Amino acid sequence: MTLAFLKPVVLASLLTTLPVVAQETAPATAAALPPAEWDPPALEPFVATYQAFYKGKEAGDATMRVVHDDGARWRVDMAVRGRRGFAGVLGLNLEQSTVFDNQGTVYVPLSQSTVKKALFLGKKVTGTYDWRDGTAQWHGDLKKERQRPIPLQPGDQSALLLNLSLMRDARPGQPLRYRYVDVGRVRQYEYQAATSTETVQVGDLSYDALRVYRTNGGNDETILWIANGVPTPVRILQREDGEDAIDLRLTEYQGA
Repeated sequence: MTLAFLKPVVLASLLTTLPVVAQETAPATAAALPPAEWDPPALEPFVATYQAFYKGKEAGDATMRVVHDDGARWRVDMAVRGRRGFAGVLGLNLEQSTVFDNQGTVYVPLSQSTVKKALFLGKKVTGTYDWRDGTAQWHGDLKKERQRPIPLQPGDQSALLLNLSLMRDARPGQPLRYRYVDVGRVRQYEYQAATSTETVQVGDLSYDALRVYRTNGGNDETILWIANGVPTPVRILQREDGEDAIDLRLTEYQGA
């Protein structure tokens, strides 16, 4: 299992204050929603657990967590654990975190960290978004060219922050564009939301969900499905060269 989770895996934000399990909230085959009835979730603390598949086989699990620190300050974390197959044998794990400010219509990244762990190796990278100086820079186990300062632009997103922004911004039929600045790289990401919701089967559960997919990824596709009343995507699929690669399926979520 390659650690392709360094791509923006599109996960996301919020929930109610009481614990909720996916089985308790899954809407069963509801009618497709027109744009006027789509209600994007607000940013609130939550914890979501996913079952992770790699090329169709169960490979481990992933946990997404959003924490409110103080005032406008928030943090989003993601941990991926390889527990089966090749990933389990090597003990492949990935942890990512981004501290950010919630400025209402935009999430502003302040710092980022990535830790990869395996049986015979470990890598750690940390980065800072210095908005006063107008640059972002990463240090650690990276090539020298990726440790150079990167000029920032308003609206720039880290990988994890992009996940939250997609949940906030997606509307039926609407295009979405973001500039990704993370781990010493700059990329443009373009997405399109479907014109209406569709029924999505996740395990034994059926959701009425909006499909959002990347349109400029070439042979690398990213598709996610988000459902009204659920604070995080119910399914996230990354495909490479037309074949399923990483597939995350929501198993549980609750307020943090």
